[in-house]
Amino acid sequence: MYVLNLLCPQDRVEIVGESLEALDALSVSVEDADAQTPAEQALFGEPGFTPERQAWQRSTISALFAEQAQAENAAKLLVVQDFFEGCQVAALQEVPDLDWVSLTQSQFAPVEITPEFWIVPSWHEVPGQARVVIELDPGMAFGTGTHPTTRMCLRWLARQAGQDSLQGRTVLDYGCGSGILAIAAAKFGAERIDAVDIDEAAIAATVANAEKNQVALRSGLPDIAAAHYDVVLANILANPLQVLAPLLCQHVAAGGHLVLAGILERQAELLQKAYAPWLQLEVTDSEDGWILMTARKPATA
Repeated sequence: MYVLNLLCPQDRVEIVGESLEALDALSVSVEDADAQTPAEQALFGEPGFTPERQAWQRSTISALFAEQAQAENAAKLLVVQDFFEGCQVAALQEVPDLDWVSLTQSQFAPVEITPEFWIVPSWHEVPGQARVVIELDPGMAFGTGTHPTTRMCLRWLARQAGQDSLQGRTVLDYGCGSGILAIAAAKFGAERIDAVDIDEAAIAATVANAEKNQVALRSGLPDIAAAHYDVVLANILANPLQVLAPLLCQHVAAGGHLVLAGILERQAELLQKAYAPWLQLEVTDSEDGWILMTARKPATA
C-alpha cells in the first residue's frame, strides 16, 4: 500500500478529492494541514447547526493506493491540471504492512466505571473485581464508556442501583447511540426500557448490543417513546438539549429523574435557563470540563 499526500487550499479540496477517487484511490481522507499548530482552526459545529466554515484554509489530502505506480501516476496527472494550481505534492510513502485488527483492539481496554462496574470489549478478559459487566466493542454508534459524558451517566445509574432505585423502573434513553446507557439500566434492574435515536445505525447497534448482553429493551425512532418514564437519559450535546427541553421534561413521570450529559461546564447556566419552565437542573458530576446535570420532577406533578 502507498499513500499520496497533497497540500491544497480550501477551494481545491473537493475537486482534487474527486479526481483521486477517479484515479482509483482506495480511500481519500482530508485533515487540517495546520492541526496542532497556532494556525489550527475549528471547523465543525454541533448537530443541527451549520458550521461557520465548510473546509480548512489549508488541507492535507491523503489518498491510499494499492501499488506505487498508481500513486506516482496519479501525482503526475494531477500536477498538470489547471485546478491543481495552488496545490502541491507533499509526499508519497509506503504504508507498513500492519495487523490493523490487533492494532485497533489494543487501543481499547476495559473501562472502569466503578470498582465493580466495567465496560469490557469482547476480546478482553473480564476484570476479577467486576460484578456488573457490559460487553461492548467500538462501532459506528457513539458510546463505549471512554468519553467523560458516557462515564458520568453510567456512574449516575450505578449510584441509583446502589440505592435500589432502579429496580422495576421505566427508562428512556433518548439519543441512545450504542445503547450503552439503556443496557446499563437493564443490568441494574430497570424493567421497561426504550432506547431511541434518529440514526438507523444507532438503532441497529443498540439492538445488537442488547442481544449480546442478554438484556431486554425496545429500540427505534423517537416516535416509539411512551408518555412517561421514571428515568429519562439524554447524552447528546448542549444545543439539541436546549431544543428538546419541553419534550424531554414531558417524558419524565411525577417523581422521576431527568439526566442530561454532553454539556460543557460553561454551558450550565444556558441549560438551566432552557429547562427552568419545567425542571430545576443541578450539576451533579463533572469530568475533564464536561458536566452531568440532573433534575427530579416533584411527585405531585
